[in-house]
Amino acid sequence: VKAGILLALLGGTPPAIEVKTKKSNQFSIRTNSHVLIVGDPGMGKSQMLLAASQTAARSVYVGGNTSSTTGLTVSLTKEPGGEVGIEAGALVLSDEGVCCIDEFDKMAKQHQDGLLEAMEQQQISVAKAGVVASLPARCSIIAAANPKQGSYDMGKTVSENLNMAGPLLSRFDLVFILRDRADKKQDNLVASNIMKLYQDSTIDSSGVNNAAEVDLSTNGRVSMKNRLPWVANFQKQALPADLVRNYISYAREYCKPVMSKEAAEVLEDHFLKLRQPQPDGVPITTRQLEAMIRLSQARAKACLRPIVLKGDALDVIELMTQSVDEVHMDERGIRDRTRGGAGGT
Repeated sequence: VKAGILLALLGGTPPAIEVKTKKSNQFSIRTNSHVLIVGDPGMGKSQMLLAASQTAARSVYVGGNTSSTTGLTVSLTKEPGGEVGIEAGALVLSDEGVCCIDEFDKMAKQHQDGLLEAMEQQQISVAKAGVVASLPARCSIIAAANPKQGSYDMGKTVSENLNMAGPLLSRFDLVFILRDRADKKQDNLVASNIMKLYQDSTIDSSGVNNAAEVDLSTNGRVSMKNRLPWVANFQKQALPADLVRNYISYAREYCKPVMSKEAAEVLEDHFLKLRQPQPDGVPITTRQLEAMIRLSQARAKACLRPIVLKGDALDVIELMTQSVDEVHMDERGIRDRTRGGAGGT
């Protein structure tokens, strides 16, 4: 989940065709990724959103239960001279940054529908009181939501758990499901991290996978799932927030990675494989291919690389596979293609 949030903070790279046609007022392709975190209460979703908001160079943190459509997009005000003014909402204020929306499930449906244009076209259009305008909203949206029943029901789809429409759900590049299940290893690790806040001690490494448990998923490559615990074990203390903020800001501004031939072939092959008819296949569209491209570019930015390598593409495929599996898995542990709403994720 944290890896997905980091990729959303870094963002992708505009394609060459967009740079050439931007002055011609032709269409543009969004480079920002959107992430949705769905989980049981007490799983740390709000803390992750708050940390993401504090880490990003430009960010806005709002609560879905106290936000309206105008508060998220734009509102019109009457000036003392009789003129109509435009006040920017959270998405416009987050332009070229990130907008973190907590309690996303508490937002009314009409307010959720107001996000559709901003999430895909990356702009907000307004036509009211004689005012016709479009404001840029080129931001990543990181949202957190609780299931409407209190705890996540694997017998229902993500859309049913959240009462969220398919078109909105399909605009999220990554959807993560966090379930509060009893797991001794995970519980020990969580407890150790909480206790570390109150005492000067090191994290017990017993909850971290050792070398004998490494998953060599592709040609001897260590999977990201097993690499991340190593980093947590070796990096005893968190990096300073200012350092992380400056690093992400520098990567977004100066690192513009281009896709290598090897990485492009990996993403294309994976997309074509997913498009093949399968009994339990997940509905995949070109929207998911574009999402993989954006996330692969962000993965390269995380290392300040000017080129998207094959390993970056493999990391993103692993991350998206986990996201898709969580969304489409039923209570029996079987993938059901009808559970994903309108989109592949």
